[in-house]
Amino acid sequence: MKKYLITSQPSYSQLRRFMPDFALYRDKENKNYAFEAQNFVEMCRGFSAMHCFLHQDYKLAAKLGANGVHLTSQQFDDIPHAKELGLEVVISTHTYDEVYIAEAMGADYVTYSPIFETPDKGEPKGVEDLAEIVNRTDIDIFALGGIVSEKEVDALRESGVFGFASIRYFQ
Repeated sequence: MKKYLITSQPSYSQLRRFMPDFALYRDKENKNYAFEAQNFVEMCRGFSAMHCFLHQDYKLAAKLGANGVHLTSQQFDDIPHAKELGLEVVISTHTYDEVYIAEAMGADYVTYSPIFETPDKGEPKGVEDLAEIVNRTDIDIFALGGIVSEKEVDALRESGVFGFASIRYFQ
């Protein structure tokens, strides 16, 4: 199962410690985001198999040479623009319809959330719901939400999900 680190800390030690398959630099409050994003992309280059993503800004991701961009659930219209720039696209989804739309529009991956209890993210979907959408689509799905330990990761394994994305699991 693939591991997708979501972080607001462009830290080489965090990448080295967890060796995720995918890493996203997401820092919604940083006024120096472009500078820190550049540092993050350069750090990721030290890990040849890691897919490096930036949050929301597909133009910056392309400019800095990131592998891709992680779009919000409000950015479906940006999928074709990011793809035209040669980027891999992950988009956040919360419903089956959003997963189907992302797949039809050419996204490479989706996060589907929340799977487990997560503060301020609404009712958890659960592993059974996740397994259902995994079986109904061909797009690679990352489970997201409330994944804080191996207990949740183990529960995800039987769903057939491509991987999991988390902030707290990697802290």
